[in-house]
Amino acid sequence: MSLLRGVDFHPPWPLRSGHIQTMLSSSGVRRMLLPRAAQRVLEGAEAVVVDGGGGVRLTGAYTAQAVQPKARGLAVLFHGWEGSVDSTYVLQTGSRLLADGWDIFRLNFRDHGDSHSLNEALFHSCRIDEVIHALGDIAQRWPARPMAVAGFSLGGNFALRAALQTSRVGIPLSYVLAVCPIIDPGEGLFSLEESAPWFYQAYFMHKWRRSLQAKQAAFPQHEYFELTELKQNLRGLTEAMVLRHTDFKTLQQYLDGYSVADDALMAMQIPATILTARDDPVIPVNAFERLRVPANVELDIADHGGHCGFIRGYGMTSFTDDYIAQRFNAIADQSAERQTG
Repeated sequence: MSLLRGVDFHPPWPLRSGHIQTMLSSSGVRRMLLPRAAQRVLEGAEAVVVDGGGGVRLTGAYTAQAVQPKARGLAVLFHGWEGSVDSTYVLQTGSRLLADGWDIFRLNFRDHGDSHSLNEALFHSCRIDEVIHALGDIAQRWPARPMAVAGFSLGGNFALRAALQTSRVGIPLSYVLAVCPIIDPGEGLFSLEESAPWFYQAYFMHKWRRSLQAKQAAFPQHEYFELTELKQNLRGLTEAMVLRHTDFKTLQQYLDGYSVADDALMAMQIPATILTARDDPVIPVNAFERLRVPANVELDIADHGGHCGFIRGYGMTSFTDDYIAQRFNAIADQSAERQTG
């Protein structure tokens, strides 16, 4: 069976609009319309805390499959910026993979979900070491093999960066799939300011400020930002965060710190897939078109899908469910063949 590709995604009108796809992707309307099966990963889920190294603790949720005598493997899911383990796209993907016989681990990044009180220092996008350390802890505690990661948006960026390092640190990661990942953070930040409709920046800023308020409430003795800084736009608040809470000297150094642009992915040692959409209004397609990738990295640019949408129709299910499941299952089948061969 040939695997689905982005070219196979043909949403009906008006879902061909990248803006509509993007707005529906995390909307409450979508969550209400989704079938119950899309949230099955919540049933029997175990809330856990994993070790991020250096005293860092990250939260997550583990759900064991019950459809096969032995799990196909362990699927680890990364949400996007200001998302969580309970984001609609995470639940939907996790539920589909669970039904196919995968054990599921959904990881919250620092200060996401309800984890603001666990670590005093703020989340920022260059905290890749704690995510890699958490993956090592997860691999030891739930040793189903193969282990594969799927990430969305910023989570896709984290997934790709983690995959570049896991073989070096001995984490048995077999495959990574990134949906609409941030490639060039500088370009993405500027596109939200300059070319994307105003409501995208307003949406992200509302969620970020609300998260920072939760952080301040968790650690009232620590002044994270001054009020004037919190009133700045995306670029201004990001720069304030960089100068206050990181070792980077400039905003550009910080953005470069989590970039996977140009030829950064040429060092990828495991199979990987990047799925994005040409009409994504949040992350410009130009950065994907400039990527240089090795033969083991599949770069798939669909015409439609928006930002992490890929919604098939008015039932609100996503093309990415089948897309991810097919590739994860193919990795599991290959692993089983090697073990029996």
